[in-house]
Amino acid sequence: MSRKIFSGARIFDGERFHDDKALVVADGRVETIAALNHLPEGEAIRLDGGILSAGFIDAQVNGGGGRMLNDAPSPASMYTIAEGHRPYGTTSLLPTLITDTADATAAAIEAARQAVQANRGVAGLHLEGPHLAPARKGAHLAELMRPVEDADVKALGEAAQAIGTLLVTMAAEQVTARQVRQLSEAGIIVSIGHSDCSSEAAEARFDAGARGVTHLFNAMSQLGHRTPGLVGAALDHPAVWCGIIADGHHVDPKALRTALRAKRGEGKLFFVTDAMSLVGSAENSFTLNGRTVRRETGGFCSKLVLSDGTLAGSDVDMASAIRYGLTYLDLSLSEALRMATIYPARFLKIEDRGRLAPGLRADLVHMTDRIEVKQTWINGEAA
Repeated sequence: MSRKIFSGARIFDGERFHDDKALVVADGRVETIAALNHLPEGEAIRLDGGILSAGFIDAQVNGGGGRMLNDAPSPASMYTIAEGHRPYGTTSLLPTLITDTADATAAAIEAARQAVQANRGVAGLHLEGPHLAPARKGAHLAELMRPVEDADVKALGEAAQAIGTLLVTMAAEQVTARQVRQLSEAGIIVSIGHSDCSSEAAEARFDAGARGVTHLFNAMSQLGHRTPGLVGAALDHPAVWCGIIADGHHVDPKALRTALRAKRGEGKLFFVTDAMSLVGSAENSFTLNGRTVRRETGGFCSKLVLSDGTLAGSDVDMASAIRYGLTYLDLSLSEALRMATIYPARFLKIEDRGRLAPGLRADLVHMTDRIEVKQTWINGEAA
């Protein structure tokens, strides 16, 4: 048995902090959190203070390390994206294909099947389109959007079986409640997003099995006092999870604080980055479907915009999202960490990571008390 013993940092297990303890890892899995005077034999890894937590999990990552998944939906692109986000504490992510052709979608599905098996930080696949609403297209190409057909339901079910974790964002206008039920029963995680639907239409999809809402507040019908829209339905429905982009540009912090207070159910909001290729890259622009996206500095972090000013994904990383939550969203350190670890794991039904408990993967991040990442590990191996 290969055993490693991590000590010298406060340990956050996903629920609470442990002081003056050590994390014991055996063969890439968490064995226990032990008192310093009751440690087994093993390789000692002494950390210089700070926090040791489960690695961050990001359910929506369009790009990183200078690469967009849409540009080349291959295993190599997925590894590059994962490596681009790893310096910021993300040890598991879902590469995200935004609205594209059928060929690109098929290539991304095959790439994800291979990449998940390689165990290099790719935990599944997020298909954000093409079943979105042109009225709420955001930076997506409306001409490629279309309704879900029965053949799509079958193909997505097969993809979920091959990949393991498949998240699909769909507009309520483009998918029926019956189809949502079929997709959910096939193991697909359905999230409603890029939708101009009524609250009633959203609730029908939630009740049929849709599990989440993609980047709450962005590219969706808003909360009105007589027309609650997708935002109102998401906040009111106790079973629905919501990803939030905490970068100071996508959503005003007052709206996010209101959502955090309003959302019923334990831990139903979690951080996503919706990051583009510039995270982990020194470049200041890239091309998205033939359009230039440029980085504009200012605010909590820089933002990414098209020539008409439309936001085109984010330039935020997961560690920065946690810092934003601590600074602007009145979150405790424990809750901010949960929104990057255990909550996305629960949303994605990934049961082997997201917290530090016996038998789970030793996907770890060591950071300073200011949430500056110092080191990550995947299955107990430095990454």
